[in-house]
Amino acid sequence: MKKFFSLLAIVTLISVSNCTRIPENNDPVLGIWSKTQINSLEGKQESTQKEEWIFNDAYLGRYHFYLGESLTFYTDFRWSSDAGVYSITYNEEELQDTEVIMNISEEHEQLEFADGGVFAIRE
Repeated sequence: MKKFFSLLAIVTLISVSNCTRIPENNDPVLGIWSKTQINSLEGKQESTQKEEWIFNDAYLGRYHFYLGESLTFYTDFRWSSDAGVYSITYNEEELQDTEVIMNISEEHEQLEFADGGVFAIRE
């Protein structure tokens, strides 16, 4: 019995010591980004559309689409960064993959398309 516990202790020690550290991801894009659009028609109520991207440190994320207060669509996405260009690849074929850059000013932080159009603003 003593040999069994000694062997178990050695195996446990080797297993714990061989574990590798997961590199920490401190990319500035981590967090919640959103874009809100308010549509108003003459004589009718306003309708609000909100898109939300949640970037996490495992190079994955979640996309939400709200119509008014109701969540109408969501999907996962993968993201990567190369020389300041963020590539977003969606799991759904309905959404087009996108490349954006980050623009940080004193007023706000935003993700922009290459032509300067706003993709999303940090919440």
